[in-house]
Amino acid sequence: MRKKFLSTQTVSLNEFLKAELCKVEELASHEVSNSKIRRLIVAGCVSVNGRTVTRPGFELRGKSIVECDIDIEKFFFEKQPDDIDFTLTEKDVLFEDEYIICVNKPAFLPVEQTIVGNRKNLHDCVVDYLWKKNPSFRNPPYVGIMHRLDRETSGVILFTKQRVANKSIFEQFEKHTITKTYIAVACGKPVKDFTVENTIGRISAKSQAAKWGSLPESRGGLYAKTAFSKISGVNVKGASGDFCLVHCELFTGRTHQIRVHLSEKGLPLLGDTLYGGKDFKRIMLHSDCLVFKHPVSGEEMTVRAGSPDFNNL
Repeated sequence: MRKKFLSTQTVSLNEFLKAELCKVEELASHEVSNSKIRRLIVAGCVSVNGRTVTRPGFELRGKSIVECDIDIEKFFFEKQPDDIDFTLTEKDVLFEDEYIICVNKPAFLPVEQTIVGNRKNLHDCVVDYLWKKNPSFRNPPYVGIMHRLDRETSGVILFTKQRVANKSIFEQFEKHTITKTYIAVACGKPVKDFTVENTIGRISAKSQAAKWGSLPESRGGLYAKTAFSKISGVNVKGASGDFCLVHCELFTGRTHQIRVHLSEKGLPLLGDTLYGGKDFKRIMLHSDCLVFKHPVSGEEMTVRAGSPDFNNL
C-alpha cells in the first residue's frame, strides 16, 4: 500500500507520519506505535519530495510531499520473542464431546490468528489436534472461537466443534450467565474481599498502547463487575516485594476487566506494567474455571483448569 501526504509545517518526519497514518482507514483499527514508524523510516520505505529519508528525526519544513510504502502484514506483525511453539495433546484437553472442546491454554500463545497468518495460535492448534484424531476428514474440522484470553493468560478456554452449538454458547457469554473465575497474583499486601462495579472503556488514544479504565457511560463506558475473594499473601520466586493471591469472579467480560479493576484498587497484577504492576516474566493471570450450560443437553458443566503453580508457568 502506497500513501502520499502533504506537510505544511515544521515537524519531525516520525511525528508527522504517526499523526497522518493514524487517520488512514486501513490502519485505523490497529495500534500505530512510535517503534513501528521508526522501523518504517529506517527500512527506507519513506521518501520526502522524491528522496528516500531513513532518519526518523528528519525535519520537514514548508511544503513537503511525504510518501510511504506499507506492507500492512509486516507493519503490524511483531512476533514476541517469547511466543511458544505449542502442540495440543490429550493432556491439555479438559473436556471434549461432539459439540464442544475445552482446553488448558498455555501462556505466551495468542488464541487466534494475528494479521500474519503464520504465527502460532491456539485455534490452529485445536484444529490440528482434531484433524489428527480424524485423519479421514477431507477438510480441516470446524472450530468456533467463543471467547478469548490475552496472550499471556493461561487456563481454561472453550471452543465449539459444531455450528449448532454456537448460538447457545454465544448467548451465555453475551448475557453473562457463564461463571468465569480466574486466579491472579497482584502486587501489594492482602486486603479483605471486595467487589468492583463500574463502567469501563478505552482511555488511551488510538495511536498509543490500548489501555482501559473507568469511563462514564456517556463517553462509551460499559458496565463491568468483578468480585475478588480468598485474598492471601504469596511468595513469588524471582520477585521481591509484597504479593497476594486473588480469586476473581467475572460477572461481565470487558476488555482488560480484571487488570483494570485490580489496578484501580491499588493491586495491579504482577507483570502488568501497563496498569502499574511490577515487571515480571509474564502477566500473572490464570483462567481457573468455567461454569456453563451444555449447548445441546442443557446440563450444567463445570470445567476447571486447576490452580497453577505460577513459579513454573
